[in-house]
Amino acid sequence: MGGKKLYGLLAKDIHDVDATMGRDKFFDLLGRWGLLVKRKRKYARTTQSRHRFYKYGNKLASFKPVRPHQVWVCDITYVRLKNGFAYLFLITDAYSRKIVGWRMSDNLGLDGAIKSLHQAVKQCPDCSGLIHHSDRGFQYCSNEYVKRLADQRIEISMAEAGNCYENALAERVNGILKDEYGLDETFADIEEAVQAARQGIRSYNEERPHWSLHLQIPSMVHAN
Repeated sequence: MGGKKLYGLLAKDIHDVDATMGRDKFFDLLGRWGLLVKRKRKYARTTQSRHRFYKYGNKLASFKPVRPHQVWVCDITYVRLKNGFAYLFLITDAYSRKIVGWRMSDNLGLDGAIKSLHQAVKQCPDCSGLIHHSDRGFQYCSNEYVKRLADQRIEISMAEAGNCYENALAERVNGILKDEYGLDETFADIEEAVQAARQGIRSYNEERPHWSLHLQIPSMVHAN
């Protein structure tokens, strides 16, 4: 969960053991034991925006959610396997930061996007008026996916092509799962990757405090 949050959670216990250990000294200790987060380069492209489907505008430019179930942000990230890649489809509630839908797939086809959406819809008491924000990938623009959103009366919002900042929250969640919960490793097969994703997402939702949530945990904020 990152050194700053770890220090915040453990500060009282740390000072009981060593009253002189501040945050800088704590980071030095993590560094000596190889426990600092190491970022890796991205190798697989997951957004394919050159397609025939209609591309929607960005509805989040001047909108900020004030409660759960107002905005979902969606993205796809790659996961390394020994013999290629798997792809993790994620849907995150923008207010609570909770991952509300996910699916690991061995391809970038529509099935993974639809199944992650189905999981998200199941936990939502009323989806009408909710904004679904994504990049302009063919999965989110496809007729079948758009119809499923319309059936739930979910509004559609999309980032401009090539502007990663317009879907920054979704990208950030991807990075947290990889940098802090081990999804940047290389897995033997997709079954092992699914198990790692399940464990990582559970820990992220149930245990990880967020600065943006005043160090609260996503599942607790989402339930309120």
